[in-house]
Amino acid sequence: MSLSSSSSSSSALAALGWDDAWAAEFAPYAAQGLLPGRVVRVDRGQCDVVTADGTVRADTAFVTPHDPLRVICTGDWAAVEPSGNPRYVKAYLPRRTAFVRSTSSQRSEGQILAANVDHAIIAVSLAVELDLGRIERFLALAWESGAQPLVVLTKADLVPDPATRAYLVQDVEAAAPGVQVLTVSSLTGDGMDVLAAVVADGTSVLLGISGAGKSTLANALLGADVMEVRATREVDGKGRHTTTTRNLLALPGGGVLIDTPGLRGVGLWDAEAGVGQVFSEIEEYAADCRFHDCAHEAEPGCAVTAAVAEGTLPERRLESYRKLLRENQRIVAKTDARLRAEIRRDWRLKSAEGRANYAAKRGGRG
Repeated sequence: MSLSSSSSSSSALAALGWDDAWAAEFAPYAAQGLLPGRVVRVDRGQCDVVTADGTVRADTAFVTPHDPLRVICTGDWAAVEPSGNPRYVKAYLPRRTAFVRSTSSQRSEGQILAANVDHAIIAVSLAVELDLGRIERFLALAWESGAQPLVVLTKADLVPDPATRAYLVQDVEAAAPGVQVLTVSSLTGDGMDVLAAVVADGTSVLLGISGAGKSTLANALLGADVMEVRATREVDGKGRHTTTTRNLLALPGGGVLIDTPGLRGVGLWDAEAGVGQVFSEIEEYAADCRFHDCAHEAEPGCAVTAAVAEGTLPERRLESYRKLLRENQRIVAKTDARLRAEIRRDWRLKSAEGRANYAAKRGGRG
């Protein structure tokens, strides 16, 4: 690729996040005559890639390994053949960030939802009761991805009382330390200017369950009815899946947005660091525990359970922390034979200790 064509590509792709660092990464592929482009949609073994020459349809057969985490996904920067029928994606650049969850299959595989994301926007509807545990789960995956999470409480017009709305925000802020929490209404426009300013910088992925108002939010940011919107059921606030694929869209005010289908399940995938970030206050307490491997159950000198007893740490937070750590440990164990062996060894040791303690107690009675 010549210097002039490279410059043209850089200019045309800048709106999608192309920068000098990406150009440097792409240099070996440019030398092979391949075109850079960003993947904006993937379906059925093919993808739409925006290049300097426009959007092309490309086959992903060359980059479809057995590892599901290495398949092409929305947000990837790809190296595409300049011509051909069909065209092929020959490679993709190393990802800066990747949002991954576990699948619901018995094989416990990871599923990559979006790549090269700067902001993970977690949409939560105020039309139904807040599920703080689910918010914490989304946040753990967001932190683990490398993106900066942001919680957006949608449909704020349905909570007109400012005091009630403030209490809801406080509850979410307590569950999301270090994360900005916004209340917005796509209907009235309240809060949308702040959100638009955030997403104008980089790539954002829109996450949440069905009925959270993601498609309506995307349309408000895009300034057009690009995403289909369906009515939410009044009985439980749930909606049907209006978005069935992940789509990357350029925003009129700058930045790009990846909209995703509503997620029924949000399983953790090797997200221990993300869990620790969500529950940073618990990990700070844990630093003062008497034992470095304290499980925060009934150990003497546990600073975490002491904080619960003193009322400085909500018991709900500790239970949620334990639940997510256990789930993460299980998913990692299924894919890591060494860790699985360690867990079994620890279980055998604890069982032996339990039997020994029980025998000692019985002997004491004698």
